[in-house]
Amino acid sequence: MTIDPIHIYPLDTTYPAALAALTPAPELWLRGAVVPDDTLAVAIVGARRASAYGVEVAEQLASDLAARGVTIVSGFARGVDTAAHRGALAAGGRTIAVLGAGIDVVYPPENGALAREVSARGALLTQFPPGTPPLPHNFPNRNRTLAALALGVVVVEAAERSGSLITAGFAADLGREVFAVPGKISSPTSAGTHRLLRDGATLVERWSDVVQELPEPWRRRVRAAAVSSMALDSPVAGSDEARILGLLSVDEAQHIERLIARAGTNAAKVGAILTSLELGGCARQLAGQRWIAVRARSRGA
Repeated sequence: MTIDPIHIYPLDTTYPAALAALTPAPELWLRGAVVPDDTLAVAIVGARRASAYGVEVAEQLASDLAARGVTIVSGFARGVDTAAHRGALAAGGRTIAVLGAGIDVVYPPENGALAREVSARGALLTQFPPGTPPLPHNFPNRNRTLAALALGVVVVEAAERSGSLITAGFAADLGREVFAVPGKISSPTSAGTHRLLRDGATLVERWSDVVQELPEPWRRRVRAAAVSSMALDSPVAGSDEARILGLLSVDEAQHIERLIARAGTNAAKVGAILTSLELGGCARQLAGQRWIAVRARSRGA
């Protein structure tokens, strides 16, 4: 590690404001930097022994969110956590790794190169003094800090008894959103996520499922990041997005209930597609859940 760690306290001006929700707020050791834009953050966590499906979903979800200006928070563990950090970095975004050991302890050891990337383009952060080994009792405290740093926690894969479920529980206690990705009913790593879904967690199939559940001030920030930093392309012909966009008019706003009826599909899917179109600059939501299409020449204006 080439970047010297910083030791910060709750009253320091550089201390992450989101951690004020914790009592007591922990002192921190940090490599890299936590910046104001990191307040728009989503945590992605899951199984260490993740399936190929879990790794792929976590990496893609992190990449899609990071590309739209959302900081990805995770716990730097093997499996889903590592995939989430890598996905954010691959998209050119920011990521924060919350460690269960001292700032000078790379765990798992094979993540040495990843630790350097994260600290250069985000932050490694821990509440444990230098030299602290990754002891089992550290991780529940780590999970609470991780949950506090994000607006919501997405669980990609988790067994019935899992640290990821503990993180989701902390998120709910702190008033953060809880999301879960469904998996195979025969997979042990799906048991925890399916339990979260039964208990009311929001089902996630794509990045827009996460964004549409964020409070409006945060959604506006995502939209601005997407429009300013990404090319605005029309949906692929024949796609669900193109079909829903075809139902919209640039002149006459339509209530979402009418769009759902005309689309002939479920409300959650239509809502996710509309959010995707909105963030892509193809549609706009007006007051009263009414939607219009955006003229091509005015997109990004």
